[in-house]
Formats: sequence, structure tokens, C-alpha cells
Amino acid sequence: MRINVDWDRCTGMGMCESLAPDVFEVDDDGSLILHTEEISADQEGEVREAVAACPTEALSLDGPIDA
Repeated sequence: MRINVDWDRCTGMGMCESLAPDVFEVDDDGSLILHTEEISADQEGEVREAVAACPTEALSLDGPIDA
């Protein structure tokens, strides 16, 4: 499964980082850093929560989950 970011919508609020810190990070200037674009099955739950919690709807998921 792949994480997509609409960089024009992302405001760096950090909701995603608080829910899935191994995948998302917001640096000191408020820019989002993706530690990986492809997520595994054990990351799916927290990443789905992070996507759903994004207040600007900048995150989405595509494709099947990697084993």
C-alpha cells in the first residue's frame, strides 16, 4: 500500500506524526517527511488512522498492502 501526499494541502500540523511516528515526521519548519511511501501490514492500522485524522485531507492510500 502506498501513501500519497497532496503537498499543496499539507500544513504540517503533525496529526499524522502523532499517530504513526515511524512513517511520518514534521520537521522544525513544519514540513512533512515521509520515512517510507510503502507501508507494511503491521503499519496499516496506524497509517489508516493518520490518514483519517489529517485535518486538511492531504493524505490518501493506494494499492494493496505489502506483506
